[in-house]
Amino acid sequence: MRTVSAVTPDDPYAVYTHLRFERPSDGVLLITLDDPERLNATGPDMHLQLSRVFRTVDDDPSVRAVVVTGAGTAFSAGGDLDWIAEQVGDYAQTIRVMREAGDIVRTMIDCDTPIVSAINGVAVGAGLAVALMADVSIINEDARLTDGHIRLGVAGGDHAVAIWPLLCGMAKAKYYLLTADFLDGREAERIGLVSKAVSADEVMSTAMGVAEKLAAGPVDATRMTKRALNHWLRQALPNFEASLAYEMLNFLGPDAAEGLAALREKRRPDFHGAARADGATS
Repeated sequence: MRTVSAVTPDDPYAVYTHLRFERPSDGVLLITLDDPERLNATGPDMHLQLSRVFRTVDDDPSVRAVVVTGAGTAFSAGGDLDWIAEQVGDYAQTIRVMREAGDIVRTMIDCDTPIVSAINGVAVGAGLAVALMADVSIINEDARLTDGHIRLGVAGGDHAVAIWPLLCGMAKAKYYLLTADFLDGREAERIGLVSKAVSADEVMSTAMGVAEKLAAGPVDATRMTKRALNHWLRQALPNFEASLAYEMLNFLGPDAAEGLAALREKRRPDFHGAARADGATS
């Protein structure tokens, strides 16, 4: 990687306090999810910023390609559990999160600038949405990923219904989304869920190589090709909107509370228990 040029305070990116920005080479912007102590889990600030940053990128004529990665050993460990707890059973908070989650997907689709994800470690939840909605995805072959929504007791609404069937086919999409099983980078590449799996020490250099190749290409032709390809995803937006609404509806029910409690207590959830703290059953 070449010498890094930092983003200056008067840049539009200065407002994104939970994302780190660098300009490693001409036309390439590196975005890093920057909370390594919590494995880049998405809390309220990072989630909001991810829902807006790709609009800023799309408006920046100096950026011809983007690389997005996670600080430290993880890409993103999913939603912060304390933040999720604020949403369970709270209608107003659920509406806010629904709007932001929808914007993450839609702004990545509508951003004509090509996006490359460097999936350096575990990727779950909203972080996984960013990783897989990227146009080119480079993953650490040993990294583990899962959509994970079913484990929490909510429908898979972040991104998966929109893109997994296109990437890996309906059979594999249903298997991994309904079971919430983990898969590693090798298997993700084998089934077509990601573009390429490489060793851990090659993830960033490979992603940067792709981004620099894209940045050196014809800007309009590259962007218009992406725009045309993303019409496949735009056709899937009604399916995505339904899945997102179902997920948020589930956050208002008892299964999400039980799923969250099980995650915090590191136990298997009991979604069919006769006795719940709130008296509800499912």
